[in-house]
Amino acid sequence: MMEMAMARFDRFRVFGAATVLVLAALSAEAADKVSFATNWKAQAEHGGFYQAIADGTYAKHGLDVTIRPGGPQSNERALLPAKRVEFLMGGNLNQAFSVVKEGIPTKVVSAIMQKDPQCFMTHPGQGLDSFESMKKITMLVGKGGFNSFYQWMMAEHGFTEAQVKPYTFNPAPFLADKRSAMQGYVTAEPFAVERQGGFKPNIFLLADFGYDTYATTIEAHNDLIEKNPGLVQRFVDASAVGWYNYIYGDNKAANALIKKDNPEMDDAQIAFSIAKMKEFGIIDSGEAVKLGIGAMNDARFKSFYDKMVKAKVIEAGLDYRKAYTLQFVNKGVGVELRKN
Repeated sequence: MMEMAMARFDRFRVFGAATVLVLAALSAEAADKVSFATNWKAQAEHGGFYQAIADGTYAKHGLDVTIRPGGPQSNERALLPAKRVEFLMGGNLNQAFSVVKEGIPTKVVSAIMQKDPQCFMTHPGQGLDSFESMKKITMLVGKGGFNSFYQWMMAEHGFTEAQVKPYTFNPAPFLADKRSAMQGYVTAEPFAVERQGGFKPNIFLLADFGYDTYATTIEAHNDLIEKNPGLVQRFVDASAVGWYNYIYGDNKAANALIKKDNPEMDDAQIAFSIAKMKEFGIIDSGEAVKLGIGAMNDARFKSFYDKMVKAKVIEAGLDYRKAYTLQFVNKGVGVELRKN
């Protein structure tokens, strides 16, 4: 009897193991293949998406995600309207408003960064320790920045065009001129200044002075939103969870994927970027504290739209509400993963 029972148990065990394998195979087969185009080379600022691949979060949500990194010679933005990718990483809301103006059928479905990381830096020890103090000095600003956030700085804060000198994404002119300020991302350029200049610059995050755009948005085609909202929801949810795990958990595997996609990236830069995202509340602040990473609200869109109209960056009368949907966010997904 004991031998018969053991044989029966072995058969059940084999059957159970086989069932698990079959279910796993079916799950893998059923995973939706998704392409996500980013707007720049792989970096810590994209870390949550890589985390969701590395730790299996996308897979748990039935997604087989391929990240398609951007770069200086690529035009990832053209891929989404052409439906060559399912999702696109947007920069800030000016891009989303431009999409509406051009009649492109895409929308923002999530905003990973509650604060735009755009900042200005000044030299310490020069009396340039406030945002207002920069009105007295040379401002190194790139063409894109001059046509967007610097227009807001002039309209809202009284900066002038006469102050501006071209920024060529080389910190050398800033390092040489102690009476200058240089644009940059709080997660990147200050680190370059520390490395090359040997000092920590003063940092003024534009978001903390009223430049209230969302950044690192997730955009989807209107057809996908309408015909397969479940897929969009799973990608938004899994991405939020990935970001919590990247910021607060073990991100080594994600960082390895980042360095694989971008060999120029190193551990020191990644660590700096993560630290600054935490310090300045780039990802997990504001509405995201209660509503979850990716949170958005109507008031923020209206506020930023009004500021861009005042600065004459965006034309008045645009139906900016077509730029986004709140359908997939503000559900508190992943908030329990936050660690203080």
